Amino acid sequence: MKSNDGISILLAGVQWLFFLFTNTVLVPLSIGHALGLASPEIAASMQRSFILTGLLCIVQALWGHRFALMDGPAGVWWGLVLGICAAAPAMGMDLGTVAASLTAGFLISGIVAIILALLGFLRLLQRIFTPIVMGVYLLLLTFQLANTFFKGMIGYNDDDKWDLQVAGLSLFVIVVVSLIHMKGKGKLGQYSLLGGIVVGWIAYALCFGSGGGSGSAEAGTAMIWHWMPWGTPVFEPGIVMVGLLAGLVNMTNTLTSLIAAGRLYQQEAGQKQFVRSLLITNLFSVAGGCFGLIPFGTFASSIGFLENTKVLRRSALIAGAALLALVGIVPALSGWLAQLPLSVGSAVLFVAYLQMFGTAIRSFHGTTFNAKTIYRVALPVLTGIGIMNVPASAFAEFPPLLTPIVSNGLVIGVILAIAMENAIRWDKYETKPSGAAVPRESASVR
Repeated sequence: MKSNDGISILLAGVQWLFFLFTNTVLVPLSIGHALGLASPEIAASMQRSFILTGLLCIVQALWGHRFALMDGPAGVWWGLVLGICAAAPAMGMDLGTVAASLTAGFLISGIVAIILALLGFLRLLQRIFTPIVMGVYLLLLTFQLANTFFKGMIGYNDDDKWDLQVAGLSLFVIVVVSLIHMKGKGKLGQYSLLGGIVVGWIAYALCFGSGGGSGSAEAGTAMIWHWMPWGTPVFEPGIVMVGLLAGLVNMTNTLTSLIAAGRLYQQEAGQKQFVRSLLITNLFSVAGGCFGLIPFGTFASSIGFLENTKVLRRSALIAGAALLALVGIVPALSGWLAQLPLSVGSAVLFVAYLQMFGTAIRSFHGTTFNAKTIYRVALPVLTGIGIMNVPASAFAEFPPLLTPIVSNGLVIGVILAIAMENAIRWDKYETKPSGAAVPRESASVR
């Protein structure tokens, strides 16, 4: 390997490291606080999460789906766990019981997903997940992520106020990332996200001093590998049922990610790739559940990262994932990276995920829209966005175990899109020019 290639892979790997780290660190931190865990336990959970996420990405890149896609703590599970913890008092459950019940849900969901993958259930999902449904999913995911990171980059706090100084710095970071991406010559444009993080972190330190990170990882003396840290699994029917639904949604996320990646790589994902990916992800999810981690999933948001950086080599992801695992092994590295200002990381990821909007729009290519057929996209997308902007307190009257689902705009929007695609024959309402056929994309992946 030429030295220049080695340096390029290392730089791309460091860029992947920050992407993986930023998308991982807040999950164990927020869940640990929601469950009332002690600081050393949260720090140990963060280290376990880094190590398993890094190993999972490497295994997937080498033997699983074989794309440069991030696999990490699944967003649908993250939201579900936080929602159940918030609803614990209404359910008459203490946090210890909730944690033990969630562990059972993680394990059962992972095992069921493995069985379904082996039985060929994915073929049914492929028929259900038409290009329209996939486009709706990606649009809603883009809006959800953009909303989350926009709040982080403007310093939005518990008092519902902006921090104008932080917002100004985030705007500067966005400009830096955009200029490097658009004006960078040669390979320079591929490292726009890394450049934004470095420049933004330095600027933050100059403006505000140290601090501003997402938390401390001081698990130097803590036992990292603690078996069943959330207690012996307890079978709570309601939590397990909601968990099974979350597992199903997580399977569709893998499906969407691999279809989008196949288009980006101009290499259609095969059936074996889907099955291998699901098996590996859920085997890691079962293992992670035994160590107090939420189930893993393939990140569709990786598509935005890949389109922004133009670095499609698996070697770059493998390098970044290996570095993330190293960060988990060495507490000092975890503590240092945990000081990355949240506003800087959010601003960089906000730019990265803008590319995913284009991926979503391209999913509708070949579909005819008019005053009637526009409903098949507009209704689920706008309904999902509407739910995303409704405070969680507005769902207090719903049954506690349904609250995490009905309050999730992404899940409701996708369910609505699937229902409309299967209940309505949209081709009857398409306006076709006389004597010409309107090209349509296949509704499934073969």
